[in-house]
Amino acid sequence: MSRSRTIDVPGNQGVAPEFLVTPETLDAISPSGDRGGVIIGSDAQGEAQAASLLRNMPTRMVTVGGLYLARQLALRAMATGAWVIVATGRPAAWKVLERAAGQTPDGKPVPLVQIRRLAPFDLPRSSEDTPLLVIHDGGAVPQELFPPRAAWQTTMYVLPYLHPQVSSGNAANTADLVLLQRLPLNQAQLAQRIWSLRNHQVQPLTQLQDDQVIALGNMTWSMIRLVTNQQEKEILGPIRRGD
Repeated sequence: MSRSRTIDVPGNQGVAPEFLVTPETLDAISPSGDRGGVIIGSDAQGEAQAASLLRNMPTRMVTVGGLYLARQLALRAMATGAWVIVATGRPAAWKVLERAAGQTPDGKPVPLVQIRRLAPFDLPRSSEDTPLLVIHDGGAVPQELFPPRAAWQTTMYVLPYLHPQVSSGNAANTADLVLLQRLPLNQAQLAQRIWSLRNHQVQPLTQLQDDQVIALGNMTWSMIRLVTNQQEKEILGPIRRGD
């Protein structure tokens, strides 16, 4: 068995647990970790790669690419016991989370998942027992409607692609964790400017396979191969780059 490696997130005090399993073992267990620790995938050696998506401090993260990655992370956060609130202009694309969470005895969606429109609203209080993942699916240049202000609250911005205006905002360039799927060359060069990447790191961004992501954190550049289990395949379908 192999130990996971935790992606280094700045100020990380809610360290993801070690998972004493190989990525293949995910086929036989739920996709959860422990409090806030989520397995993203595996590295070139087949070792599980985990990150503390929910921590005892306000956290901001960004995904760039298709919806599959963002929805998989949401499912795995739910499996740790997190509340997931999605603010989106395309609610139908996120209904799979409600279906995955199930229903109450009276047939209503379990309140663990809420899908809301893109407008400010009051968030529930987050705590170690009830961490909160707020997903902002508002296009390539999102307004910061829900900046993380409390411990155990993470706001995840879902960007379909990189837009030049992103570099002037703080949703992306101040993120604690960034997960990048394959980018065309002009966007890879934009990523270089936003996150101060080195020249040799640009080309790999254009050559990622559909099941690969680059994770950027504090002094971290990690290529990760996404791993899915049978339950996730039934909910989300096969791993893919697009929506």
